Amino acid sequence: MPFARTVAVTLAGLALAGLAQAAQPQRGAKDEARAREVIRASFKEKGQAGLDRLEQDEVQAACSRTPGQGPLPAAAARKLVAAQQATLAYPADGKLMGDWKKGEQIAQSGVGKQFSDDPAKPSGGNCYACHRLSKQEVSFGTLGPSLYQYGKVRGQAEAMQRYTYAKIFNPQAFTACSTMPRFGHHAILTEEQIKDLVALLLDPASPVNQ
Repeated sequence: MPFARTVAVTLAGLALAGLAQAAQPQRGAKDEARAREVIRASFKEKGQAGLDRLEQDEVQAACSRTPGQGPLPAAAARKLVAAQQATLAYPADGKLMGDWKKGEQIAQSGVGKQFSDDPAKPSGGNCYACHRLSKQEVSFGTLGPSLYQYGKVRGQAEAMQRYTYAKIFNPQAFTACSTMPRFGHHAILTEEQIKDLVALLLDPASPVNQ
């Protein structure tokens, strides 16, 4: 979540600027608590953006590490992935692919979860901000890998549909500390919306696979 990541980045910046946790571990917890107080005092609730977004869950807390702490240890990363695998929830009707045309609209929409958005309306996936989706796009983000020809390369087998659905639902179930939002786990997108995105990525008729 953007708000939580803001907290993590800010905490890391404060640590680098002067807290020197690695050199003075006895001060670490006290300084971190103080930093959290300062951050909380600087945010104001507005619309659907409440202060609850400053509270990190177990994944965010584990992945919010300062440069001095280094990356999450391999054993801890494997444990995190295993725990998140247990959170995956698939559609009860067994159908994993929806309408790629609707999926394209969802992927191109950056609306949702911001204080100025109507919480009664569906959120978008904002996928284009991090991924290339088709050869027609002239502008796209590069934080994530290109998804152009995703289905053409991988096929549309049920196992691939299941993996793609789960990856969108909760990427932490596959890659510890992934920067990709947990769209299903955090109810950013609905089950039907995730199905539509799976279709966008896998349907041979989708512009992703042309």
